[in-house]
Amino acid sequence: MGLISFFAGLIQGLSGFGSALVAMPLLLFLIPVQVATPFCILMGLVITAQLGIGLKRHLDVKKIAPLFIGCLPGIACGTLLLKNADNNLIKPALGALLIGYSIFQLFSRPRSIELRPLWGVVAGFLTGLIGATFSAGGPPTIIYTSLNHWDKDAIKATLTGFFFLTGVIIALAHMAAGITSLLVLKFFVVSLPFIILGTSAGTVLYVRLSHRGYLKLIYVLLFCMGMMLLLV
Repeated sequence: MGLISFFAGLIQGLSGFGSALVAMPLLLFLIPVQVATPFCILMGLVITAQLGIGLKRHLDVKKIAPLFIGCLPGIACGTLLLKNADNNLIKPALGALLIGYSIFQLFSRPRSIELRPLWGVVAGFLTGLIGATFSAGGPPTIIYTSLNHWDKDAIKATLTGFFFLTGVIIALAHMAAGITSLLVLKFFVVSLPFIILGTSAGTVLYVRLSHRGYLKLIYVLLFCMGMMLLLV
């Protein structure tokens, strides 16, 4: 559990996302989805809070607001679905989405564009829905931010700020629904030092990346995570 948490923190510290997408397939070998999902949400809160401190001057409310507005109804729908979620349906669908998008971006190299805020609302809704259900809702928001003509710090700061806000809402929803159990909290407390250490290591590596290198890292990670979701 500690090594999984360290690696999850390392990946998100480096890229700004991915802790749950890395941790969930591995955690499901050890614990059921009803325990793994709220654990990953709590882990994500620690990671995004830690990253947000270092990226605070790059945080832009105008970039985060459309995503956050859309995610609220998505979280409500996802929380209702969690108790009856079917891993055999969710994992392959999400994996196929990640693989298709990452291959497209790696080989076609489309130009960055300025997407309208409405697309941010749509991405936020899908993120809230998938995140509350499977703790892996990042791809819609990652796709939205990577398509925009933003530098790497703006992308990572937007992801960090948005994922922190949604993490708080999802964690509260899980607690209200009785999903966050004492067992979840026990796993979280034991794993906390590994999460912080991994995030710190990832942040050090992030500074060495160029903008193009950062985008390539995003697409490669999305591809790998998609494969994990399909095969695990």
